[in-house]
Amino acid sequence: MTPDLRQLRYFVAVAEESSFTRAATRLMITQQSLSQQINALERILGARLFDRDSRGTRLSDTGALFLPEARAVLDRADEAVAVVRRAVNGEIGRLRLAFLATTANHLLPPVVRAAREHLPGLELVTEETTVGPLVEGLFDGRYDLAFTRPPQVPGLASRTLATEQVCVVLPEGHPLAGRAELTLPELADERWVMTPRSSWEPWHRVFDEKFRAAGFVPDIVARDASAQGLLGLVAAGVGITRLGFSAHNLRRTGVVFVPLTGEFTPTEMVWLPENRSPALHRVVDVVTELAATTDLTAAG
Repeated sequence: MTPDLRQLRYFVAVAEESSFTRAATRLMITQQSLSQQINALERILGARLFDRDSRGTRLSDTGALFLPEARAVLDRADEAVAVVRRAVNGEIGRLRLAFLATTANHLLPPVVRAAREHLPGLELVTEETTVGPLVEGLFDGRYDLAFTRPPQVPGLASRTLATEQVCVVLPEGHPLAGRAELTLPELADERWVMTPRSSWEPWHRVFDEKFRAAGFVPDIVARDASAQGLLGLVAAGVGITRLGFSAHNLRRTGVVFVPLTGEFTPTEMVWLPENRSPALHRVVDVVTELAATTDLTAAG
């Protein structure tokens, strides 16, 4: 048999108090129960742990050797319990965060900074990706939490962190580049560069509806899956595109961002509602508080 933790705690108490009476008082049990447990421990170990005589209770030579070992076991048990409690409180563990490529530049630094400040024991693994793999990663468990434009799919919990102006992106020198704002119908005769429909069909259905409401079908002359690629095509004069204003951080030259009247896009924090990770929900709370006090579209 192996001694249990209770017996080890009783043994350490008697050793530290050099008295069964004082140890029983400290442990808030009867002296008889304490004596029975120490006797049981000695039988399990096959050794006498205490010398008892008229002068009191003293550790035997074997007991003196056993005392630091018992303390070490108890300390390790306490550490193990503390680890579990910290995990239950979401203070430690591993959390996998996905950032949509167009949001990573301005969102990743403040989000990670705030999470590390409030939860320093939590390991954060970050990855920049496009919307398709981001959504798939949430559903297959590869990611715990993602930061993205609304993915327009059911089955995800979400919280809006920021809302920003949608802009038309024009090449420098374009006749409309000096306008304070533009409407979509004014851009009906332009050539457009867009992401491939296969990159995320739900978003393209939304784009189709907006173009239809504006009264035209866009002349799409080139496609690129990344915001950086679209900005490069615009700078090269291939066509124009539409992006959230925060994308201006991705390219400072060769393009002009002009607000589209009345068009805004939110940035959301999304996760699976059935994901019960305490760390996940601690980070959700931390980032929600951050978003309430910080313009995350201008952070970084």
